[in-house]
Amino acid sequence: MRSVKAFQIKICGITRAQEALWAASAGADAVGLNFYSRSPRYIWPEDARQLIGLLPPEVVKVGVFVNTEPGEICQLFDQLGLDWIQLHGDEPPMLLEQLGARPVIRAFRLGPDGLGPVLDYLERCRYLGRMPDWILLDGYRPGEYGGTGVVANWEVCQQYAAMAGMPPAVLSGGLTPANVGEAIRTVRPMAVDTASGVELSPGRKDPSLVAEFIRAAREAFREIRQKAE
Repeated sequence: MRSVKAFQIKICGITRAQEALWAASAGADAVGLNFYSRSPRYIWPEDARQLIGLLPPEVVKVGVFVNTEPGEICQLFDQLGLDWIQLHGDEPPMLLEQLGARPVIRAFRLGPDGLGPVLDYLERCRYLGRMPDWILLDGYRPGEYGGTGVVANWEVCQQYAAMAGMPPAVLSGGLTPANVGEAIRTVRPMAVDTASGVELSPGRKDPSLVAEFIRAAREAFREIRQKAE
């Protein structure tokens, strides 16, 4: 298994340095930088470089890519000093091998077929000898690649989280300060991820919502840990 930088709370779709600093000061241990040019949360690589330079080194930096050529992904990962690659498009299992030893989160939008496509994908990865290090379970809206605010099916996510021998799961999809605690207690994910749930408008984070989300998530993770001890 590759060495990865673990995290529990990720604020995704950061577009401005001030937003990244809000998230870090409020206790987020990861930020997501979206390199999908059609997204309202897209960030130019040079802006991302400056933003990363302002963040504390312990904050995990995740680059989000949608159907990007593997060479470009690797180049940005290396040049910007990212910690994770998040694949959020239609990337085939064989692309993972082209990313080398770089840690990968593979996102899945849970549609009408539930876990079927997820398990089929992971079985193919296992056959090819390169599994994603973590996966992300997201809500589903036809024709869109995430950041929609659609809540993922928590029952289906819970089923995955309870499976043995699978990559750890990040829970995403419509998470807000109001529901993230319940989501964590229900699904028991490795981590949670939000973008639209802490925004004033697409690509513009609200510092109070960011702080409320992190506080609620941290408390839920703490409760689960205490019950397990």
